Amino acid sequence: MSSDSSPFAELPAALVEELLGKTASVGDQLLDSFRQIRADREKFRDALKATTKNDSSYGYPSLPTTCGTDGSYGVERLLSTDLAAAAAVAVEGLTPPSEKRHWDRPHHSTFVVSEKHHADTATILRAVMLGRELTLATHAPHDLVMLDMTLTLPIIYFNQALNQVREGSESSDLNCSIEFLSHACEYLDAYKTILTSTRSDKNYLGLPKYSTRREICLKMKWSATYDDRGLLTMLLKAGELTTPVQLEQPDKEWHLNTASVPQPNTALAKELGNQIVDALRNVHVFYYKPHEWLPALRVEVSQDIATNGHRLAVVLQGLKYQCATAGMLEPYPLYLADRTVKALTRSIPAFRQVATQRIAEKYEGDIGEVFFAMHGYRSDSGG
Repeated sequence: MSSDSSPFAELPAALVEELLGKTASVGDQLLDSFRQIRADREKFRDALKATTKNDSSYGYPSLPTTCGTDGSYGVERLLSTDLAAAAAVAVEGLTPPSEKRHWDRPHHSTFVVSEKHHADTATILRAVMLGRELTLATHAPHDLVMLDMTLTLPIIYFNQALNQVREGSESSDLNCSIEFLSHACEYLDAYKTILTSTRSDKNYLGLPKYSTRREICLKMKWSATYDDRGLLTMLLKAGELTTPVQLEQPDKEWHLNTASVPQPNTALAKELGNQIVDALRNVHVFYYKPHEWLPALRVEVSQDIATNGHRLAVVLQGLKYQCATAGMLEPYPLYLADRTVKALTRSIPAFRQVATQRIAEKYEGDIGEVFFAMHGYRSDSGG
């Protein structure tokens, strides 16, 4: 019996009863919140009226070709070593009848290595995953490229990795560190391209499922108990969007520790880092509800897209066309990319078994030593 069909099978009965009792009280608190929003809905909509538009006001350009990207990584902690794997996938969206498909199958990029035991492996591997995802996005030939992330995520993860792989640190000789540093400028250049998005035939979108930022609620001076996406899902009607506003900036300035990138790429990495920080100040965000059955989508775009009516119309048309069924709560290519790449972490034990069999076939000593050394104890994963 699977854990999905019987989630409480291995828990003590008294613990389950206590948790269910506490969950019921949480439900009552949420019920009060929903009732309050329902009672104040018209007041909220009146206040929001000046900052919302209908997608029809932007016109109806030709449907763009689209693709979506996503990434995943995992670290299998073995007795003698760690098995690290990362992958990025780009999937083409539904193709308009008037267009030819660019790809006949999804594109991907993978990285698999064995590592010594080290606490920083997952942090650096995650940066490799993101870098490969950004590179896939910028190489896609489509008009509209959707990324399953907030556009601020790469600078956070890249900076964490750069801090760990600085020269002389214990993690600088990890295989994933060498991989990240050798392609750092390539990853940073792809990130800069996505943040600036100057080409009118290349529109890049960040579509995070979750964000702690509250640009709209802060602008409207609404209570801190309200969340932008949750509240706007209830307030916006099908086809409505908020006008783009500047992304909420952090208390401290964005920064990248590009000094960790070795020569001869240090100067280029620094220049790209400065351009990325400048571009992040100009990222805009809006919320769009393409259909009644969908939650409001948080859409992050470059300033060039946010201030260009035609490019914004292309974005809206593409999103609406890719959200064509109630069975998916996000655009089709992102949904498919997410399902595809998340299978990576479930597959790592199978990769370990293949490696174990390979070692066992060629090892001259006691085969029991192989199975002990390759026994898995814990997995770290993310995407």
